[in-house]
Amino acid sequence: MPSGFPETSPSRIVFTAIAVLSLAGAMVSAVSLQRHYAKSATAFCDFSQRFSCDIVNRSEQSSVMGIPVAGIGVAGYAVLFFLSTFRRLRPDTPNRLLGAATAGLTFALYLTYVEAYILETWCILCLISLGLICLIAVLSALVKLRGAKA
Repeated sequence: MPSGFPETSPSRIVFTAIAVLSLAGAMVSAVSLQRHYAKSATAFCDFSQRFSCDIVNRSEQSSVMGIPVAGIGVAGYAVLFFLSTFRRLRPDTPNRLLGAATAGLTFALYLTYVEAYILETWCILCLISLGLICLIAVLSALVKLRGAKA
């Protein structure tokens, strides 16, 4: 299969790490999406008024143009998974992967701002997702840098 990016063992490990982190992010986002649509409150990740997934997932800010933020997360992580697995050998993948990861990180940082300064409540699932997308962005930058050197 032709490629602009050599399929060396270190690059394969980085792509695999991105794929695994993307799956974890999709699962976290799916749980958050389930909580968004849940009919009743639960104590699943509600520890106090300052740490409550239900408050965050049911707030006005939990949707963008009618689309649940958690659904956007599931879709975004699916794109990252697709790029890091099925398209990893394509020469344009490092750019696309870095672009998608940067967009996801930017969105996650905006949502973190909303939690901190508008809702004044933290969602543990959202913070886990933030950590995952940060790691994916760093690894995507590494893929891009390695591709530029190749």
